[in-house]
Amino acid sequence: MSLAGRKALVTGGGSGVGAVIALRLAEAGAEVLICGRRPEPLAEVAARHPRISTTVCDITDEAAMVAMVAGFSPDIVIANAGASESAPFARTELAAFERMLTTNLTGTFLTLREGTKALQNKPWGRLIAIASTAGLKGYPYVAPYAAAKHGVIGMVRSLALELARKGITVNAICPGFLDTEMTERSIATIVAKTGRSPEEARASLEASNPMHRLVPPDDVAQAVLWLCAPGSDMVTGQAISVSGGET
Repeated sequence: MSLAGRKALVTGGGSGVGAVIALRLAEAGAEVLICGRRPEPLAEVAARHPRISTTVCDITDEAAMVAMVAGFSPDIVIANAGASESAPFARTELAAFERMLTTNLTGTFLTLREGTKALQNKPWGRLIAIASTAGLKGYPYVAPYAAAKHGVIGMVRSLALELARKGITVNAICPGFLDTEMTERSIATIVAKTGRSPEEARASLEASNPMHRLVPPDDVAQAVLWLCAPGSDMVTGQAISVSGGET
């Protein structure tokens, strides 16, 4: 498959699964722009491939997102940036709940909205949200995060229907616990709050997966490539689970 001549935007492209997605898109021939709030990680990823460029942008800043997406005019938009926090529901502060909605839902809304505008006069386009299995089911201690990811999937399904006759597909990819820096932070939180060892904390997350392993980021990147490949034109409005069979 070749994406030569295509332009792809990846939010949160400086680390984790976003970085892997950016690299795979660039390897397939796309011109890739990655954005994030920290310039150093972005630069490290861009140094790994000549077709990757960077810009510093906060996905929750409406004016910045409008300017960035309009200036780049992507054909492929990957709404990947996100964050997670955990706490018992009764001890979850309103500010924490609002942070999860702002970053994971509002930021994805702005990314997809501006991506939709950029694609309006193009005959082909791909809008892909990197959601989570937390958008398909519940998990304890992360209710605000799960609420935001459920919202992302509802938004994707609605937008897919609006764009169904325009050559633009809209999908969500829903990984389980990924083998990334974000999961390492979750492991550190479990250690701090429970006194378990890092190995025990990691094993508890792996146990939630029927394959008893964390999801490799490249599996998510390959799903992105498939959604951009010939033969995927009828796949839209879907929440594709990449989770080792987790239900």
